[in-house]
Amino acid sequence: MKTSTTLLAIVVLGAVGAGSYWLGTRSHRTSPDAIAAGADAGAASGAVKPRKLLYYRNPMGLADTSPTPKKDPMGMDYVPVYEGEDNDASGAPAAANQIRIGTEKIQKLGVRTEAASMRLLGRTVRAAGRIEPDERRMYAISPKFEGYVERLHVSVTGQPVAKGQPLFEVYSPELVSAQREYAIAVQGMQAMKDAGPDAQASMKQLAESSLVRLRNWDFSPEQVAALVKTGQASRTITFRSPVSGLITEKKAIQGMRFMPGDALYQVTDLSSVWVVADVFEQDIGLVKPGAMAKVTINAYPNQVFEGRIIYVYPTMKAETRTVAVRVELANPRQLLKPAMFAQVELPVGGKAPVLTVPDSAVIDSGTRRIVLVQAQEGRFEPREVELGARGENYVEVVKGMRDGEQVVVAANFLIDAESNLKAAVGGLGGHAGHGSAPKGAEGAASGTSSLAPALAPTAVGHKAEGTVDGVDLKAGTVSLKHGPVPTLKWPAMTMEFKAANAALLTGLKPGQAVTFEFVERQPGEYVVTAITAAPPGRTSAPVVLMPAAPASGAGPSAHSGH
Repeated sequence: MKTSTTLLAIVVLGAVGAGSYWLGTRSHRTSPDAIAAGADAGAASGAVKPRKLLYYRNPMGLADTSPTPKKDPMGMDYVPVYEGEDNDASGAPAAANQIRIGTEKIQKLGVRTEAASMRLLGRTVRAAGRIEPDERRMYAISPKFEGYVERLHVSVTGQPVAKGQPLFEVYSPELVSAQREYAIAVQGMQAMKDAGPDAQASMKQLAESSLVRLRNWDFSPEQVAALVKTGQASRTITFRSPVSGLITEKKAIQGMRFMPGDALYQVTDLSSVWVVADVFEQDIGLVKPGAMAKVTINAYPNQVFEGRIIYVYPTMKAETRTVAVRVELANPRQLLKPAMFAQVELPVGGKAPVLTVPDSAVIDSGTRRIVLVQAQEGRFEPREVELGARGENYVEVVKGMRDGEQVVVAANFLIDAESNLKAAVGGLGGHAGHGSAPKGAEGAASGTSSLAPALAPTAVGHKAEGTVDGVDLKAGTVSLKHGPVPTLKWPAMTMEFKAANAALLTGLKPGQAVTFEFVERQPGEYVVTAITAAPPGRTSAPVVLMPAAPASGAGPSAHSGH
């Protein structure tokens, strides 16, 4: 029994050994291929694919690139730019003149955008005006003969009168004599019915001459009929109002003597009045006769009077650079009084929709107009546009934009980043930036046929810590030994800054640890906008003085400033 057990154990051990030997030989035969495959996989996963170098950009953010490594006049190395670093979200290379702003900075600065859209570009031209009587409804009563005012029926200025209402009576010896001549001529005609034709014709001509004389002196038909009927000359003649209106002028005084042509009364019909508005020169081209206008009066703040433009005056007032525009208003209740001040609104605008952007989106340099178009989140492209008509808060874009493109309408950073914007806009005119590499020079470094231009700096305001090296109150500058500036990828160095305000330099002493903020006002000019003493116990960042190194010739030292 014991022997059988021993034999069984020997057989099992032998089987295990044979299996192990077979597996070992199999592994030995396949291991070279497996090792090779594993090595290839390891090499594929562990090797880093070399990036393609595009160019070197200026470390200070200027529009300056180089196909080969070099240093700027301050001795700072140009920063390499590799393929893919300047690509947008879709993988396409970013435009050369795009401005990059971080999302956090965009939110902090309150950048807002709005889409360019098609709309009716209407607006309202506002002008100050005054109420004036309609000159076509003003009448003067002037006797055409010499006489005396015998009686006044209307004795005060401003009194309303009706058409045909008696105004005053006058006595004139000439008028009495003319009446008698006519009466005698009429009687003579009747007495000479049996006379010859020549005598009748002469008498008839005399009567007609006397009648014409009376009519020319405004003798009314009723008075003529009464004279013919009675044959008695009236001592006085009554003058009546030709229209219904107000007595706007009265010179007649009872008993006064007047001469031919003296205006004794003036009657004005105020059922319709004029509003004469002074429209500024830049708006007069939009105002056309026949358009409707709205008029408000301070005396009636809750009422709006509507009228129509009937005339645009052909002359301009040189003192105010305005042109008078006449608006006709109905005034049935005579609420509108002459000489009242009025505010006139003249709606004007185009008849067809046009492409527009908010007027706050346009940056006008005086020679060209630019808008900032949002290419994508964090990327803005300055674009020159051609403008047309202006409306209420919107302006027409004739050339340079498409419908639906987003434009920046509120961007406070444009003031602080004026130099950055100018550097980016410089490419719009097709001129290379100062110190940019010649076209085709990139091929020496990367093998491509063209050189990708540098982007504008990404930061607007920058913060740093350092130590005051020197202060020049007369020049308004401060020399600072500052630590690295991450937003500009600057190393520690000593450089000179200009102060935005001379008050910032008050109290600064050499060796004082400070924290400060600065912006780039124009290419290469950095201005300190805030500077404060560092908190107690904090030391300034380590300072490394950068020696000057030639770059295409000797340049100034780092301490020389900008």
